[in-house]
Amino acid sequence: MAIVRTEFASALNQVCAERGVDQEVVLDTIRTAILAAYRKDYGKETEELRVELNPDSGEAKIFQDDKDVTPPGFGRIAAQTAKQVILQRIREAEKSAILTDYAGRVGMIVNGMVRRFDGPNVIIDLGRAEGVMPPNEQVPREQYRLNRRMVVYIVGIREGQRGSEIIASRAHKGLIAGLFKREVPEVGSGAVEVKAIAREPGVRSKVAVLSHQPSVDPVGSCVGQKGVRVQAVIAELGEEKIDVIQWSDDSEKFIIAALSPAKNIQVALSKEEQTAVVTVPDEELSLVIGREGQNVRLAARLSGWKIDVKGTEKVDEGDEKSGSKDTKEEEGLETEESS
Repeated sequence: MAIVRTEFASALNQVCAERGVDQEVVLDTIRTAILAAYRKDYGKETEELRVELNPDSGEAKIFQDDKDVTPPGFGRIAAQTAKQVILQRIREAEKSAILTDYAGRVGMIVNGMVRRFDGPNVIIDLGRAEGVMPPNEQVPREQYRLNRRMVVYIVGIREGQRGSEIIASRAHKGLIAGLFKREVPEVGSGAVEVKAIAREPGVRSKVAVLSHQPSVDPVGSCVGQKGVRVQAVIAELGEEKIDVIQWSDDSEKFIIAALSPAKNIQVALSKEEQTAVVTVPDEELSLVIGREGQNVRLAARLSGWKIDVKGTEKVDEGDEKSGSKDTKEEEGLETEESS
């Protein structure tokens, strides 16, 4: 037989012992592959055949109705088949180990590089593996060029057409939390906690932070001296604007903070309907609502309250509708975003 004991046995033991693959599973796979090779070369139905494989030497014999029909020189084919099966098992075991490793990184940020494009998907080189960034995890208008290096958020692992896939994201709000944890030592140590994030990817985000140490200013820690820390986060996000506000268990105070930079805000809460009626001076009305309702929409997501905005004097009906419309459209998303 062409397979030498030491080569076959050591390779088999390596797969079984180091990679955690059962020996009988590997041997059974080799038998199936040998039958397939025999049928391809000699055109016989494998249902009438069986393979005897020596697990020590790797010697393989083909039997048909208990008659040895092993062709001369078939040992070379069997040896090559066994080698291919063992290598395949090693690759499968390595892939499984890599997926297990990245399963432990779900909810974390990692460095990546754009490797190629697969239809609408962007394939990201994550180092030991490749991640898939589908369209819904991409930031609108963000340019993904080949070899571009960037930070991505690991959403999870899902089954795709080509097996298990690592899903990466640039649009997930967890990316912002991860970047603050990386850039702000107080967040990384747990002294400051990112409590909630409301995000419109590529445009603007609001981040609520809370300090667990009385001597630490949560907003100041995240912004940094002359804004250096928050600017580092913004630079990684492609100039997406970020508002950092202080978290409060007092819903009224928190909504006022969430609507910054507007001032002189009065809030009336209806806990039964989870609605906040916000009254502001007319000159602050456009600032509270924001461009196309963006400011009040993000504040509603961040706080979990439906927000209706009114001026201190009688406002234009169109303005009232604009303020209410934006928050009501987001009602179904507010609970999810603020959790």
